[in-house]
This record gives sequence, C-alpha cells and structure tokens, in this order.
Amino acid sequence: MRFNPKADISGGRVGDAGRGGGGGGGGMRIPMPGGTKAGGGIGGVLVIILFLVLTQCMGGGGGGGTAIDPTSQGGNPSGLDQDSERYANCRTGADAENDADCARKAVLLSLEQYWGATLPEQGGTELVPAQTITFSGGVNTGCGQATSQVGPFYCPADQQIYLDTTFFSDVLEGQLGGQGGDFVEPYVLAHEYGHHIQNMLGTMGQVRTQQGPESDAVRLELQADCYAGMWTRDASDGDGILLDLDQGDIDEAIDSAKTVGDDRIQQKSGQRVDPEGWTHGSSEQRMRWFMVGFEEGSLEACDTFAATEL
Repeated sequence: MRFNPKADISGGRVGDAGRGGGGGGGGMRIPMPGGTKAGGGIGGVLVIILFLVLTQCMGGGGGGGTAIDPTSQGGNPSGLDQDSERYANCRTGADAENDADCARKAVLLSLEQYWGATLPEQGGTELVPAQTITFSGGVNTGCGQATSQVGPFYCPADQQIYLDTTFFSDVLEGQLGGQGGDFVEPYVLAHEYGHHIQNMLGTMGQVRTQQGPESDAVRLELQADCYAGMWTRDASDGDGILLDLDQGDIDEAIDSAKTVGDDRIQQKSGQRVDPEGWTHGSSEQRMRWFMVGFEEGSLEACDTFAATEL
C-alpha cells in the first residue's frame, strides 16, 4: 500500500487524547465469547475483543436505540479540535508514506471522502463525518469512560471512533496471532467507520438480539465488515489518496477479519466453540462479508439484516 504523495491530507478528522486514566469502562466492557469478561486472558495475558458491541453504550438492555440525528455534530467529550499536535505536521500523502500517524490520518480522510460520495448516492443520506480519537490507557467518551481493554470502537453517542494504536501489535498480532501488515489498521478503521454509516442510516435501531449466530449484533458487525470491503474496493482503484493497493493488502484485511472471528477468539481463550455466545460472527463469516463488499461495492449487497444465510 502506498499513498499519493501529492494528496492533501490536512483535512483529516483525527485528534489525540494522550494518556488517560484507567477507569472501569462501565457498560462498555465486552463479554468474552463463552461468558468470560474482557479481563480474562490466555495464559494470564489479557485478551481483548477487537470491536465494541455498539448497542451496549446506546443505553438500555434490550439492544434497541435510535440513530443520532445526522444534522447534529454531537458532543466531543475529549475536548479536541479537528487536528491535535500529534497530527499537526501531517499535510500530504508524502507525509503519510513516512509516518504512521499521518498514514492513519490519510486513511481516515479517504474513508470520509468515499462515504461522503457513496452515502448520499446509495443511501439517500448526507454524511456527517466522524472524528477519530487516538489515546493511551483510557479516554472519556460519550459512551462513558473507556480503557484500552475494549479495543478500537465507535461510540454512537458522540459519533467518534476511539483507538489505542498499541492494539495492533500487542493484541491482534501478539495475542490473537494475526499476521499483521500495513493494511490491518486501515481495515479496522474502515470497519469502525462502517459503524458510523450504520448510525447515519438508522441501522443500529434494528438491533434487538445481542448474542447467537443469527443475532442482530452479529448482523451489525458483519455489515460493518462488508462496508469495509466497499471502501477497500474503491481505494484499490488507485486514483485517490491511496495508490497500489494490491492483493497482499486485501489478504491482510481478510486475515484480520479471520483473526477476530468469535470462533477463533473462543479457541484462543481455551474455550470450546459455542455459536450461542457469538456477538461478531465467525472467522468464515467475517472474511466472506468483507469480500461481498469488496466484490459488489453496494449498500444493498451488504444488507445482512435481510440475508437468510450469514
């Protein structure tokens, strides 16, 4: 994966909250597959699920909720401007080639540009761009105090994505055995931005059941994977911020989807595979729905809530 050196990435919506306090995370802690909490571990090492079950921070226990009003920008608990000192020098695609923070900013701008065009065209809804907040240790969000233990997540209450960047080496590769690569983080960001698109479209209000192989929670997560595939298809055209997106990059995204399948996490944590405990879908499902988005490139094809087979 390379970046267009002439691309202007100065408008990317990303800020940094620095190092925050630990905090308990309240309702944002995620049940591990099989019933153990996020504080459980493999061999005494903390194991963290990649994506937050979004409806847990939307209020209420029934899994419902309403979409954020697209005309409202929402709050900003982190108190950050659009650019922070960490990203202040990220101006061009050439900067993204040489700096991981600038690469993150470039990817997020690419996602914003893609959905800014695609959401009105295919979904009839104007995009209110999401902001991404990087942090270390803990961060205050519209969904409550969160720690690094929840992994990257999207908070619908403030329409922001939160990311501790140590997650990829410490957890995704180190504990869950992912192969890594420079397209892993873009896949994760695209998945989380997919949740923002679901929020814009009101899809989150369809979530009623939160566990099980056919549950609404699983359908929500698989759809976000599909949306990530849609953006990847567009980015692979090489006529925007990203250049030379190749099969190796696609394989890295697919491996990441495989790594965070519920069945894979259950196995890694020493449990038996129990589909009734799934909240995000199996490795096979996650890989397959990413490819549906990549191959079809449409919101209609990504309608997991209408799918008779996941």
